[in-house]
Amino acid sequence: MSEPHLIVLFGATGDLARRKLLPGILHLLRSKLAGDSRIIGVSMDDFDDDSFREFAREACREFGTRPLRSEQWDEFAPKLHYVNVKDGPEALAATAAKLEAELGGGPRRLHYLSVPPKAALDVVHTLDAAGLVENSRIIMEKPFGTDLASARALNASIHEVFDEQQIFRIDHFLGKEAALNILAFRFANGLFEPIWNRTFIDHVQIDVPETLSLQGRSGFYEGTGAFKDMVVTHLFQILAFMAMEPPTSLDSDSISEEKNKVFRSMRPLESASVVRGQYQGYRDEPGVSPDSETETFIALKAEIDNWRWAGVPFYLRTGKRMAEGARIISIAFREPPKSMFPSGSGVGLAGPDHLTFDLADSSKMSLSFYGKRPGPGLKLDKLSMQFAMQETERAGEVLEAYERLILDAMKGERTLFTTAEGIERLWEVSAPLLDDPAPVRAYPPGSWGPNSVHQLIAPRAWRLPFERTWRDPNLLGS
Repeated sequence: MSEPHLIVLFGATGDLARRKLLPGILHLLRSKLAGDSRIIGVSMDDFDDDSFREFAREACREFGTRPLRSEQWDEFAPKLHYVNVKDGPEALAATAAKLEAELGGGPRRLHYLSVPPKAALDVVHTLDAAGLVENSRIIMEKPFGTDLASARALNASIHEVFDEQQIFRIDHFLGKEAALNILAFRFANGLFEPIWNRTFIDHVQIDVPETLSLQGRSGFYEGTGAFKDMVVTHLFQILAFMAMEPPTSLDSDSISEEKNKVFRSMRPLESASVVRGQYQGYRDEPGVSPDSETETFIALKAEIDNWRWAGVPFYLRTGKRMAEGARIISIAFREPPKSMFPSGSGVGLAGPDHLTFDLADSSKMSLSFYGKRPGPGLKLDKLSMQFAMQETERAGEVLEAYERLILDAMKGERTLFTTAEGIERLWEVSAPLLDDPAPVRAYPPGSWGPNSVHQLIAPRAWRLPFERTWRDPNLLGS
């Protein structure tokens, strides 16, 4: 993409900017994926251009995933500039005008709001006062409200300044290579799309356990919890990719419309189909109330009431301080209606056939099935065919999630971003759970959540922990 950009990065000295945004922007520019750009960092630290450049250099050295040569940094550093928040919109406008004159030709503007939710509207009004709304796009971080009323109010306030087509609500889960691979897998292969429905699929699991604790985020987490932090903003978006109808084309408007159709078809969540948990010791974390009812774990059953998915449950699970960290989608196919195999053959002992997507950075897929065990007799074992992105010769071309999403926003590509309608519908579906939450049950750190999570999915079983491990392609043939 050759179109020049002015990138205004709010929260430029924060943790997200240091770990992901600055290294990501550097890669987009030095790889020529993005056109010539100037970056204005905006924050509250007492930096000037030189000290901000030094901050950015250390960030790119520490967190960049690719080697940084001195000549690459020397080319990137002069593009970085800094404006202190306390200097007001006038200073931002003056710096922007100077840099846009350098770029010439009326460059596009991209504003990234890496700021706390309570500061988002202040930034929107700052951009308006600085005259930087025209010819611009704005990337916003979650949360997008905390319930239906707040989401509607937030969208209405932003729409006073920016049109919906200018707003890019970011979800880094959807920026991963594996998310787009779901679309390719479904709609480019005649083998799987015909069986992607209630006739052949028994249930779907979207499972994102985390081993991490709050890591100093208890102030934010106490007022949020696992459902608002992960399910509404991440897991439901993945669900939409899995469940959507084929779009009329691959343009972002068509895909967004099909995702929103899924959200419109979702049944309201009921407390009876939800398990909430809190790891033992959470209430001892700094900033946490001693009688806190905030959930650090949640599992739920979601239902999509349409022709394709009626009767197929979607089980979602996520939590902190769990036994393993993973990000998987598992599709369980229906078992044959009758087995011709004799008792003791092994058929059915390892559960149904599964298609599994690993959404981790390694990006893997696995299809499990029963096959005959070598040797006499007719014994069956569970086998699997597996694919990992690292096995391809183009594995080095994979963009990190934030790199992909920033590039898509610069291009105006909205496929991997959420819409105001979709967000508001999800909060509407969630209203019964928020109004009447399920009780919070304690679970020990290092476990898979409260015991009642197994009753939620019974007579089925959770895929995690796996009955087998992913094969290491580096060990094949050794």
